Parts: sequence; C-alpha cells; structure tokens
Amino acid sequence: MSTLAIPIVSDGEKAKYYRYAMYLSIFTIIYNIAEGTISTMVGYSDESLTLFGFGADSFIETISGIGIGAMVIRITRNPLSSKSPFEVTALRITGWSFYVLSAGLLLTALFSILAGQQPESTFWGVIISAVSIVAMLGLIRAKKRVGAALDSKAMIADANCNVVCVYMSVTLLASSFLYEAFSLPYVDAAGALGLVYFSVKEGKECFEKARTLNDACACGHD
Repeated sequence: MSTLAIPIVSDGEKAKYYRYAMYLSIFTIIYNIAEGTISTMVGYSDESLTLFGFGADSFIETISGIGIGAMVIRITRNPLSSKSPFEVTALRITGWSFYVLSAGLLLTALFSILAGQQPESTFWGVIISAVSIVAMLGLIRAKKRVGAALDSKAMIADANCNVVCVYMSVTLLASSFLYEAFSLPYVDAAGALGLVYFSVKEGKECFEKARTLNDACACGHD
C-alpha cells in the first residue's frame, strides 16, 4: 500500500470529511453484517469451515465499526470532547472476540483434519472472497484518505486493520478455489488455520487501536 499525501484542509472542509467518515463507518457496518450473514449461512450449508469462520470474522468486525462510528459522531458534535469509554471498550471486546474465534477455528480445524471431513462445495467461497477483496481495497483507500485529512490516528489504524481483512479474503479465495478446482484434501481446514493466524493479528491490532484512543489528545485529533 502506498502512502497517501496528507491533504491540507480548512475547518470547514473537515466537516465534510467527518461526513465521509460517517458514511464509511455506516457502509462498513452494513457490509460486514451482510457478508457475515451470507458467509456463515452458506458456509454452514456447504460445510465449509473457512467460509463459516470468515463470516464469523465479519460479525466481529461490525463491533469495531460501531466503535469507530461512535467516535466520529462524538467528534462531529464536539471536536473538543474527550474520548468515550465506549469506543475503547468496543475495540477491546472486538480484540477478545477475535481471540475466541481463533481458538474455536483452531479446534474445529484440527477436528476436521482428524475426522477427514471435507466441504460439499466451496464455490461460494470463491465468489464471496473476490467481492470482499474489491470492497476492502476500496474501503482502505477511502479510510486512509479521510484519516489523513482529519489527522485521525484511529481511522488510519482502522484502515490498516482492513488490510488484514484483505489477507483473510485472499486466504479464503485460495483455499476455496483449490478445493473447488482440484478437490485437494484438507485444504479447507488449512484455510481455516490461515484465518486463525490473521484473527490473532486482528485481535492485536484492535488492542493497539484501543491504546491509540487512550493516548490521543482530546483535541479532536483522535
């Protein structure tokens, strides 16, 4: 990812960028709910562990999106307001949720390997992951641009968290394609183990974002 130039914006323009930030937060929340619902339902139906875990990750991402949305609302109403404990708490809950997801995926993947369980199909995993990659790349660029304009460490950190989402989508795409095209054994379980690594990474980044909010000055540059 290339570093975007930091635009110089006036106080009036900042109001516009805060609106953009809110739109991005709303889109992130709605998209993750839709992606999570479809992925978990189809993953459960097709017995695809990787797709189901990917959907669970999307639901967890929603909690983080709500926390960022709450921050944007607070700053829009009062740029000089202190950070809300809810914002930090939401990120910490998200972090712990990722750790719980990682443990669950690890145990389920190991059981799947020992039992020799294979998914019925991974076709939808290919489609969903491809759509997710395009959506996340667009969100990353938009969030980094808005975060740079507002000098918002939290929003830039949120964009960097979406980079991990891209890696998870690529993992889902690779495992789903390899199984659908070649019926390689245990590739779905291997994909789930890949999600474990990235879920732990996302959990760590959520705690880092929580620390960013704690360390940020109460001057609107959250």
